[in-house]
Amino acid sequence: MDNYRLRNAILNATSRNAALVIKNANIVNVFTGTIEKGDVAVRDGIILGVGTYSGKEEIDAQGAYLCPGLIDGHVHIESSMAHPSRFAECVIQQGTTTVIADPHEIANACGTDGIQYMLDQTEWLPLSVFFMMPSCVPCTSFETSGAKLVASDMEPFMSNKRVIGLGEVMDYVAVVNGDGEMLDKLKLFERRPIDGHAPLLSGDELNAYCLAGPKTDHECSEYSELLEKLSKGMRLHLRLGSACRGVEDIMRQIAQNHLPTNRLMFCTDDKHLGDIQREGHINYILRRAVANGISPVEAVQMATINAAETYGLRRYGAIAPGYRADMVLFDNLTDFNVVKVFTNGIEFAPHADALLKRDPRIYNSVHLAHRKPGSLDLPVHDGMPVINLTPGELITTLTYENVPSLNGLFASDGDYLKAAVFERHMASGRVGVGILRGMKLKNGAIASTVGHDSHNLIVVGDNDEDMFAAVDALEESSGGFVVVSKGQILAQLPLPIAGLMSDLPLQEIIERQEGLLHAFRSIGEYADGDPFVTLSFIALPVIPYVRITDMGVFDVVNLKFIS
Repeated sequence: MDNYRLRNAILNATSRNAALVIKNANIVNVFTGTIEKGDVAVRDGIILGVGTYSGKEEIDAQGAYLCPGLIDGHVHIESSMAHPSRFAECVIQQGTTTVIADPHEIANACGTDGIQYMLDQTEWLPLSVFFMMPSCVPCTSFETSGAKLVASDMEPFMSNKRVIGLGEVMDYVAVVNGDGEMLDKLKLFERRPIDGHAPLLSGDELNAYCLAGPKTDHECSEYSELLEKLSKGMRLHLRLGSACRGVEDIMRQIAQNHLPTNRLMFCTDDKHLGDIQREGHINYILRRAVANGISPVEAVQMATINAAETYGLRRYGAIAPGYRADMVLFDNLTDFNVVKVFTNGIEFAPHADALLKRDPRIYNSVHLAHRKPGSLDLPVHDGMPVINLTPGELITTLTYENVPSLNGLFASDGDYLKAAVFERHMASGRVGVGILRGMKLKNGAIASTVGHDSHNLIVVGDNDEDMFAAVDALEESSGGFVVVSKGQILAQLPLPIAGLMSDLPLQEIIERQEGLLHAFRSIGEYADGDPFVTLSFIALPVIPYVRITDMGVFDVVNLKFIS
């Protein structure tokens, strides 16, 4: 806040000269953990005070619950598959007014040009967007990325006031082994927040990881893992996105064991627009936390002030004098249905966006080599490695099985599917091919250029013809998602922005996402969650236990490719 705004706020607070007053609200005080009946006065986007006020504009809350605007502590805007303005429109309506974004998706596709694009495209939004610089571009050396970022590439961005720290450090092997390039990045951000990403890391390796600098994590899959990481001084996100649903058991144990929640917060990480519109964003996690026994006020603290303090966001996350007037009015503290949302003291109302400029460096990012006949052939032998999906989780398992074959090559039976990853950044022609189980398809294929984190093109199907047709369709549309059956495109969502995001209007994106799901169900089955979210994580070689990249099937635990 500059001195002019601060002086005006001080003078107006003492004179009680408010531009906006929200009256008769049940105000959640995140500092005392209490609910106070009263009015909130606002001027120039700043909260002047809480008490009894009158103002030029008055809104009667009629006893509804006024909370600080919700904060998503870790999110990849690109994973919404929408331009940031469309994402903002969707989440603000659910009460989220601030996000901590990690643009490593677009950075892996477009390098520093992608990071600058995200900074430029979020500067003017009613949503407050802060950024963590991507730490792992590429994510690992076991896949082909569109760029490589070292510490010197990040340094010019540090003067931007919205760049607040270092993004999730996924390459924990590089950290624990003291890799020089990784240590340079950690050193650069040693006085700022550093996000972690360390699924199942424990014992001495976790000690070394924490010592190196990461102080948060969003990858706890069990309560015991959460306790160990808390004991090491980490702050932890409870994540509920489109794919990760296992955190509810952890919530129940937090409540049952009366675990202090002051170092816990919420994040979505990756959540599709349709899911956000249908069930909510951070307010959905609030709802589930309360349903699992966490007190409503504690849950609100986790959704607001805990994240603000973790990331050093002064004047965010509370309803108190001098804080930014980001607030959300809920009808109750069980369902967290949104009545009104205020960002920077202005009641939010969706409106038409300005025309979005097409940056040729960002819009032309899919570069595929010509497909060679036989590039999807997979010779079989006894005990083939199979990637097994885990319902409700991103973790996979590795088994060795005898699989269907024809003329010495793997032949899908609809249960065992073929999965392939095409390198799409440099047109190298490299293709990794493997076997996937846990999703069923009959006479078709699904494909996407959203393949965390290097975002090569991933395709899964039960026949090569449809798999090739899906790859062709995505090359023509400069990226996206597609469902193909018997050579025909059943549904498609083009993602021309880095092969990751659409510039279509919000509702059209959601309708196309729903169309993809409907088309998938006409040819396939998936027991839990969104098959397209699951598809996008099959190529991520930092989540146990087995993945597939453009270089082949990869054993994450033993850090080696499986022949």
